[in-house]
Amino acid sequence: MSFYAPFTLPFIVGTSLLFLIVVWRYVSWFFALPKADRRLFWRSIPSMATFKSLWEAVRECLLHVRIFKVDWRLGYMHASLAFGWFLLIAVGSLETIAYLGFEMVPLQGHVFFKYFAVQNGITEHKAVWDFVMDFLLAVVLSGVLMAWFKRLRSRSLGMRRTTKHIVGDKVALSFLWFIFPLRLVAESITSALYGGGSFLTGSCGALLDRVFGDTLLAYAYEPAWWCYSIALGGFFVAMPFSRYMHIFTEIPLIFLRNAGLKVASREKSYDNFEVQACSRCGVCIDPCQLQSVLNINDVQSVYFVRDRRYNMLTQQTAQNCLMCGRCADRCPVGIDLLSLRLNSREAMRNIPAERRYDYFKGLDRSEGEGRVGYFAGCMTLLTPRTMTSMAQIFEAVNEQVWWADRDGGVCCGRPLKLSGEVDSARKMMRYNTDLFRKHNIRVLVTSCPICLKVFKEDYNLEGIEVLHHSEYIARLIASGRLALHHTDDTFTYHDPCELGRGGGIYEAPRSVIESVGRLLEADHNRRDALCCGSSLANTVINDASQLRIATAVTEELDKTGAQTIVTACPLCKKALSRSATHRVRDLSEVVARAIVK
Repeated sequence: MSFYAPFTLPFIVGTSLLFLIVVWRYVSWFFALPKADRRLFWRSIPSMATFKSLWEAVRECLLHVRIFKVDWRLGYMHASLAFGWFLLIAVGSLETIAYLGFEMVPLQGHVFFKYFAVQNGITEHKAVWDFVMDFLLAVVLSGVLMAWFKRLRSRSLGMRRTTKHIVGDKVALSFLWFIFPLRLVAESITSALYGGGSFLTGSCGALLDRVFGDTLLAYAYEPAWWCYSIALGGFFVAMPFSRYMHIFTEIPLIFLRNAGLKVASREKSYDNFEVQACSRCGVCIDPCQLQSVLNINDVQSVYFVRDRRYNMLTQQTAQNCLMCGRCADRCPVGIDLLSLRLNSREAMRNIPAERRYDYFKGLDRSEGEGRVGYFAGCMTLLTPRTMTSMAQIFEAVNEQVWWADRDGGVCCGRPLKLSGEVDSARKMMRYNTDLFRKHNIRVLVTSCPICLKVFKEDYNLEGIEVLHHSEYIARLIASGRLALHHTDDTFTYHDPCELGRGGGIYEAPRSVIESVGRLLEADHNRRDALCCGSSLANTVINDASQLRIATAVTEELDKTGAQTIVTACPLCKKALSRSATHRVRDLSEVVARAIVK
């Protein structure tokens, strides 16, 4: 049997180029990985990580479960296109086998089977296969229609804003949008002229025949198949140079991530998989408060990743981010957006510390001795009531405490790291680590989630338990060491970004508040909590813009009707206190006021 026709050339050329480019990129990226990362990947193959990756690939690359959780309409649109197209290919191959047995058939023979069935004299149609293929085509077309409609009315699909695409993306998107309508036309004309088809192509073919007649359809027959092939070939050629490269990059990213690889410095090849796996779906845009409150529409993660991918990233885009994690929490691909931003800033701004921090040597402003160490942090020093309250709590439980920075000390280093000054940050980290070791503490408590995160992720504090003061206080209450008065007061709690999404600590602060009074939850809480706006990570927006974001947050917190807004971050307290109509207190203040004397 013959499975070649001139119109298949665009498809064959496009498929061949796509295959060569994807293989070349995979190989070059993989072998550019550090040897340790490559070994980590190969060791993961004969393990449960492989099965986990396969299942995740099905869930997220085909079914798009994470997008379903954001909005079922968006989830259906993505799944109908991805899983529907996959089934068209898979079931189409089975259809070929049903008609021809296990005869060797080239790829174009499967893709354009309806055409080649006619050319090879197959006149007996199998109704079941016609129905199944029509059904799958209808599913994909429904996704295409929703994609068209989303561009016109994005809110109807649960999105306030959609992504602004560059030229390459628009070219690929145009080809993609017309692939399946053109397939419908080609197969419907074939059905009208030669029979076959089911409820979709058969009905459309009958309609075309009534409107245009056999003569005109005969003239349109070959051009229709040419158009379908050109759309496929054009999309495959454009795909590696557009956002649709994610289709072939997300799967290896899943395998590498489950093998234990992480984002490192900008030069590390693993970042290529992260950046290329972004589909630019735009799900990360709506959660961004820079967009929703300040109407800044060109710095969100979708644009940051795009600009980094095409080597056109600017300081403005890299630095204008609250690093609150709301976008990363929504990302359906699970891209480590915050780490990508951090190492981009490092590459663009890092200045070797050299001898600028030699004054650290011999510097020790700590006081007291004890198994428990308390590191206030810069922001806590600027909110002295938090520090005073912690002193009252320590005194109430007779805790012997070593105060690391009661009279000032060295920053934890995270603010410098967030700005890209990594070398300087490491100098500070080494100093503090040596200080903790010198005083032989076993538990390190901090009131600052920013400090907590860097202590846990960047310091080498093996043998020292690191706790946020909310965890420490909750432990004191649970053990019976700290007794509190329970009142009729009402509180609402603001989850700090670094403590909640950044550290996964949600229950400890809430259990402490409920030991004192009644907790009223805001609309956005826990993983969906809003950022206070005064993030140290953003070096672009001004004070007035920070205040606008804080005002939007406190308006929502005030709507709970609670008497007191509670937070567990000194930076959040300062930010929210500027705009709240109710009193704002740190968690430690609420506890100190309720201590049973």
